[in-house]
This record gives sequence, C-alpha cells and structure tokens, in this order.
Amino acid sequence: MTAASAPPNKSGDKPADNPPPAGLVSYRDLLARPAAKPAQRIAYGPHPEQFADLWLPSGPGPHPVIVLIHGGCWLASLPSVELMAPMAEALRDEGYAVWSLAYRRIGEAGGGYPGTFQDVAAGIDALRGLAPRYGLDLQRLVFSGHSAGGHLSVWAAQRDRLARTSPLYSANPLLPQGVVSLAGINDLEAYRAEGPDACGGPDTIDHLVDAAHRAAPYADTSPARLARPGAKLVVLSGALDPIVPARFGEAFAAHMGVKGRTLPGAGHFELIDPRSAAWPAVRAALAEAH
Repeated sequence: MTAASAPPNKSGDKPADNPPPAGLVSYRDLLARPAAKPAQRIAYGPHPEQFADLWLPSGPGPHPVIVLIHGGCWLASLPSVELMAPMAEALRDEGYAVWSLAYRRIGEAGGGYPGTFQDVAAGIDALRGLAPRYGLDLQRLVFSGHSAGGHLSVWAAQRDRLARTSPLYSANPLLPQGVVSLAGINDLEAYRAEGPDACGGPDTIDHLVDAAHRAAPYADTSPARLARPGAKLVVLSGALDPIVPARFGEAFAAHMGVKGRTLPGAGHFELIDPRSAAWPAVRAALAEAH
C-alpha cells in the first residue's frame, strides 16, 4: 500500500475529528464563520491541490509577504486552505500579502513522500514569478504554518540544509527572513513515538515519510534532523493543546537553540483564530519575524 492510498488509520475514522475540551476552539468553529474571499486563486502545478490563495492588502505595495501553510495531519480527509481563511483575512487587513498554500496530501495521488514536500517547495518558489505583478516584497518574507503546516513551514525554511542526494533538494530555494511555527509537529520521530493519536498515530507519520521503503526516512523530512534554519525561528505552542501538546514545541525550540513560547489558555486552533486571546502573541511573532 502506498502513502497516497493508505487510510488515515486502521479504523477508517478521521483523525483530529473529536471535539476539543470544553471552552477551546475547534476547526469546525473556524469553518462555520462567514468566509472571506482571497484576491486570486493561482495554480502552481497541474494537480487540483497545487494552488495557493493570494490575499492582497490595499495599495500598490510592495507588500511584506507571509506564506501560510495549513495543517490537517497531512491528510486529504481534513480541511485545506479554507481553515486558514480567518487568519489570512486578518493578516491581509494588517497590510500583509498572504500566500495560503495548498498541497497534495496522504490519501490522494502524489501525496506523502516526496510529493507533499515537493509541492510546498514548488508553491513557495512560484512567488518569484508572481512578485512583480502583485507587488510582493520577497525581501520581507516569512513562512508560517499550523500543526502539520507548522512542520512544513520550518522544513521549507531549511531547504538549503538538504543533502544534494535527496529527491527534495533544489539548488536555489526561496528562503524566508523568518519562520513562525504554530503548534507545529516539528520533530516527526518524537511525535510518532510519544504523540497522541489525534493525527492517526504512527501510521500517518510512516506514510508521510515513506518509512517502509527508505532507510533514513527522517533525514530530509523532519526539521529536528536538519540544521537550524538561517531564518529567525519562532516556535509557539498552546498550553492546553491536546493535539500537539506544548512539550513538543518546547523540546524542539530547545533543540534548535531558540526560546519556545507557550501561550496560556490556548488550545490547538486558538493559534490561528484572530478572535482568540492568543492572537496578539501570534501577530507579534509574525511582525518580529519580518
């Protein structure tokens, strides 16, 4: 069974579909809100999931840019860029151009290794060709992602650390000035071994990195296995997060030699909710990363 055809877990249930503890935001809460629309939806490849939503602030620019990478356990059965629309709208209103990136995931053709990673790389590099037309300032570029997208955003900032022998290597990757991981699953091995089953347990990680067919599946996929990015790294966690408990963010930050920040009273989805008490800290981290 390939990564693309593998079920999310042995029971067939959707991971991360259980409601959060009382008082915390769920992804269903975010999806239920009135949906704003991006300025453009732009394809960077032929597959239906190879696109990004471009959110543009008013004025001619050049605008600082945030590449926003959605989570959802790397699984096609869970929401995509629509989950990030409230955050993208809020950042647009603060003057950022937002490139909200979709990518192939486990459960669809080409998802998993190497396609998921190659899509994120191609989607980011596509900004070079779009910058002049849309007034994008790639000298003020930050990557940020949530949960599985937090992992992908840090990984994307480390692409210059990849071995030339890796299928994920590219000679001239577009790199950011800063990267902000929001409840990111940045140490794949640790999460596989000790994380909750919210994302489908070890099977999901194994499918993501193609562990059954590769001798060193984490060497080019797990940010904890790669050298610290040259960009400024900020790692944010929610103190009440049941999906990616704060200890994972704190341990990864310590491993990278940066200070992890755990936000009191926040669960998993508060970190992408502009209405939450955690949002000012997220805004400040993104501003700091620029």
